[in-house]
Amino acid sequence: MLDLINGFVGELRNAGIPVSLTENLDAFEAVKYIPIEDREAFKFALAATMVKNASHWRAFETVFEVYFSLRGPQYQLKDDESADEFWRDMQEQMRQGEGKGGPGSMESLTPEEMMQLLYNALMNGDEALMKALARQAVQRFAGMEPGRPVGGTYYLYRTLRNLDLDGMLEKLMEAQKESAQLHQADFTDLEERLERDEFNERIENFKKEIEAEIRRRLVADRGVEAMAKTLRKPLPEDVEFMHASREEMALLRKALQPLTRKLAARLARKRRHGRKGPLDFRNTVRHSLSYGGVPAEPKFKYPRPSKPELIVIADISGSVAAFARFTLMLVYAIQHQFSKVRSFVFIDGIDEVTEFFKGVEDVQEAVHRVNTEADVVWVDGHSDYGHAFEVFWERWGRDISSKSTVLLLGDARNNYHASQAWVIKSIRQKARHVYWLNPEPRSYWNTGDSIVGEYGTHTDGVYECRNLRQLESFVDKLA
Repeated sequence: MLDLINGFVGELRNAGIPVSLTENLDAFEAVKYIPIEDREAFKFALAATMVKNASHWRAFETVFEVYFSLRGPQYQLKDDESADEFWRDMQEQMRQGEGKGGPGSMESLTPEEMMQLLYNALMNGDEALMKALARQAVQRFAGMEPGRPVGGTYYLYRTLRNLDLDGMLEKLMEAQKESAQLHQADFTDLEERLERDEFNERIENFKKEIEAEIRRRLVADRGVEAMAKTLRKPLPEDVEFMHASREEMALLRKALQPLTRKLAARLARKRRHGRKGPLDFRNTVRHSLSYGGVPAEPKFKYPRPSKPELIVIADISGSVAAFARFTLMLVYAIQHQFSKVRSFVFIDGIDEVTEFFKGVEDVQEAVHRVNTEADVVWVDGHSDYGHAFEVFWERWGRDISSKSTVLLLGDARNNYHASQAWVIKSIRQKARHVYWLNPEPRSYWNTGDSIVGEYGTHTDGVYECRNLRQLESFVDKLA
């Protein structure tokens, strides 16, 4: 068990979850008071000592399910003996209740009988029967072969394809409607929605049982370390913006709120604890009277730091569209921390989209308007940083002041057009700060048509910003 937990902790660290030595020792202390055979209690005891961030829970759960997939009597693989024993017990109960039937094996069931059993289990919410049927479905339909290098997703697809759970949902709903008609009761839209949600949840739980069964069999065949490496997924803060799935983008959006709170706190502290101003002679003399006229406690004039202004200029061409969308969401979330926020987007033309974010509760709506209404195409819709920057300077360059922080977002892939880097130099001469965030790996910079180095020489810094962790690091500098 000690070796298993040590391997489990090592895999958590490989997945990016920070588990310190102290937390590791706390976990060993906690499990002393937990019955090992109680799998759920064991799982949550480990989580309570090792997981510090709610966004890390899914990664923790995945690693736990791999490392402890065969722990507990109900999770052991015994050639389906437990399922058959359950089936014989159920048949015996049926025989006693109806005076017919006899013990046998689940393998003797025809596909039609198996689907009828699944229908009954889902209708009645029978979890024990669903677990037994999940084992039988994997054994029958997954086609798993020892040593075959195939991922669990393939086996899951093969199993679900033979079960037709979408059709099963409709059968369940039809049965509920017929039952309501027999009892001469109205089946309202609300009741229908609630019933559908309930059956959907039961079907999803059944799918999870199938996934768990496939995972257990793969772990038994390949070992925990190989399976953990196969199933390892990045934490939300390590997901790359440009390759994030829809589900991952939703998690990233949830992570924005604590990031904006952190920025707000840092900016407020910075304004509150600004450096002292010049000596306040009159105030010093007035307070010296309490010391007999000796100026023992000098008084200073404290500056009144104002909120900075933020100007965002973002490339929204196809290569960096996902990155630009996420950073615009960040700008929307932090705009109340600045006295003024102005947003510009470009491809080969440039347009101001500040008004799209004003008075909008759903930022997705604002981003959709940016993508559909902004006038950002000048010639052919391929990135032309030089032309976009030149137009920006001609139209809005005069609005930049010593209070302005300018944030440039893009990969600086200019399709071999003129760079017009003098614009960035001119902006830097007028602005308080100029930063460039690049979503490409640093090793790709200044290769091909990338000219980020040419622009970067005129900024306060170019930062690699591929994920939330790197963005948070930059926010620390911005504050």
